[in-house]
Amino acid sequence: MRPGRVLSSRRSRGLGLLLLALSLSGCMLGPDYRRPGLALPDGYGAAGASGAGGGGALELQPGQAWWTLYQDARLDALVAAAFRNNADLKVATARILESEAVLREADSNLLPPLNIGALGSDSRVSRAGAVAIPSGVPVVRRDYQLTTSTAFELDFWGRLRRGTEVARAQALGSRYARDTVSLTLAASVAQTLFAVRSADAQIALLKQSIATREESLMLTRRREKAGVAAEIDVNQAAESLADARAQLHEIERLRGVAAGQLSLLTGELSLIVEPLASTRLGLPLPPLPEVGLPSTLLERRPDVAATEASLMAANALIGVAQASRFPTFSLTGFLGGDSLSMSNLLSAPARIWSVSGNVALPVIDWGRYQARTEQAVARRQQAAATWEKAVQGAFRDVADALTNLAQARAAEADYAERATRSRERLRLARLRYEAGYSGFLEVLDGERSANDAALAEIRNRQAVLGYSVDLMRALGGGWSKDSLAQPAGTPNEGEAGRMVSPFTR
Repeated sequence: MRPGRVLSSRRSRGLGLLLLALSLSGCMLGPDYRRPGLALPDGYGAAGASGAGGGGALELQPGQAWWTLYQDARLDALVAAAFRNNADLKVATARILESEAVLREADSNLLPPLNIGALGSDSRVSRAGAVAIPSGVPVVRRDYQLTTSTAFELDFWGRLRRGTEVARAQALGSRYARDTVSLTLAASVAQTLFAVRSADAQIALLKQSIATREESLMLTRRREKAGVAAEIDVNQAAESLADARAQLHEIERLRGVAAGQLSLLTGELSLIVEPLASTRLGLPLPPLPEVGLPSTLLERRPDVAATEASLMAANALIGVAQASRFPTFSLTGFLGGDSLSMSNLLSAPARIWSVSGNVALPVIDWGRYQARTEQAVARRQQAAATWEKAVQGAFRDVADALTNLAQARAAEADYAERATRSRERLRLARLRYEAGYSGFLEVLDGERSANDAALAEIRNRQAVLGYSVDLMRALGGGWSKDSLAQPAGTPNEGEAGRMVSPFTR
């Protein structure tokens, strides 16, 4: 048999062995991911929706942001500024870029790398050495070499593919982490703006109260000079005025703190939030959703999805640990040319090549790899428990937000009735005092009651708005019927908070 045929036969056998090795790489150790079962009610009962009318107005249209339901252009602008400038969101976005780069690196481990090397050298040997150099053989040697080489591990047991699953889950988790920051950021901006709006309304109300109490003080002083009122009435009127002014200073302080918080959230340190002159918040409030809101909406929660991504990664790490207990197969090889001159470097006589395989099998490890596998299993159990806790907490968050919102809305009519009755009581107290039927203390008590009732009504409206934001955040950013029509765990690119399993085969 000629040498060429022998070489061809060897190459054929080598190629066959390579194809066989690659075909065996379909085996994957470790469990495939399956979402753990968790018993939850199908929906949220009527307890959360009692005391207020619903109608599903919390339902969003496709592509609609939840904060736009409040129909406040200033809120829309502040949320947009926060998304542009907030430092926490920038950090979360940078982590996405990092995790995606890690995923690309993990994917590249599945394919053999290709390296090109070139070498040029001049060397001289000694004629006075232990080995005599034949006459006519030059002592100066010039050598050129050009090679293409590769070295990679054959993924027999799925260790590299499980590693890719880990990186993919971590990349998915980084996206959910960014979505969690975005959701929390938008909710914080909304609630802080509502606090500023509430402070504006309270400031406007207190200024009206101060003006009224200043008139009462002037009137009481005139009545004292006329001998109709006692000096104690003047002191009580002055005390009431000072109390209202102190309340005003405190509310202005709180407004300043809230405005500063908005500056921090939006990244605009020179931000100025224009005050409102009205004593009402003046913001539309989306009504409660329909009774029986489905619990599947929890899957929209990015924080819940992030914990499941961590569970996916922990599950894949079991396969990585198990594969470490089995033999590792790797191939190395190179193809190129070696010649004394560059002109002959690519010629057939200068051709060089090499193919080699390596097998490494742990024989005695004293239980090290078994312990690593058990560690991976234990970490998966921890991740599963963390996910279960996150789902249960999310369910509780929605139930609490529904209850808080429903009861705060139900109390609005009571606060309005209290404010109306307090104003009427104050009017009658002043008439009785001016007619001499009662003392000034009754007027002061009426003023305090009317002021407290009006402030309580404003603060309850702020609480209603805040609880509605809590509900939006607990639901992962509102909900729509389209999001319910799609089965859990299936891709939905339009919803960043949708829980998507990256390991669907």
